[in-house]
Amino acid sequence: MRRPFTGRDMAIVMVAGFGMVVAVNFYMAARAADSFGGVVVENSYVASQKFNGWLAKAQRGRTHGWKAQMGRDDLNHLVVETSGVPEGAIVRAELRRPLGDPGRELITLTGSDAGRFRSQAPLDRGRWIVRLEISDEADVWQSEGELR
Repeated sequence: MRRPFTGRDMAIVMVAGFGMVVAVNFYMAARAADSFGGVVVENSYVASQKFNGWLAKAQRGRTHGWKAQMGRDDLNHLVVETSGVPEGAIVRAELRRPLGDPGRELITLTGSDAGRFRSQAPLDRGRWIVRLEISDEADVWQSEGELR
């Protein structure tokens, strides 16, 4: 014969059920806090005041007709193939991970062949968000893309 379901049994079920929910919530909150890579801008109001200037700068950059294609070589270096870029231009790249790692890395690429630029050190494997900046004496061109 089965024993009756008592109030004590109900209390154990409730504590165990809610305990599981609370434990999962704490785990998920800890994972979210650890993987937060930081803010995009420190002050959104100040960024909103600069937005039109950023758009104008991007439009001026498009009028140069410069083009750049990012990739990796066999040794895992960042390689940028350019066209229309003047001789002596400086190519910089800001690298960051799409999620998780809050670190950023700023590198200057060295030119090897005409229109081909390469990072001095190999990149870690994985996905990167790359913000490219090509500049000569007076003009600046920027682009952002993902490198896998």
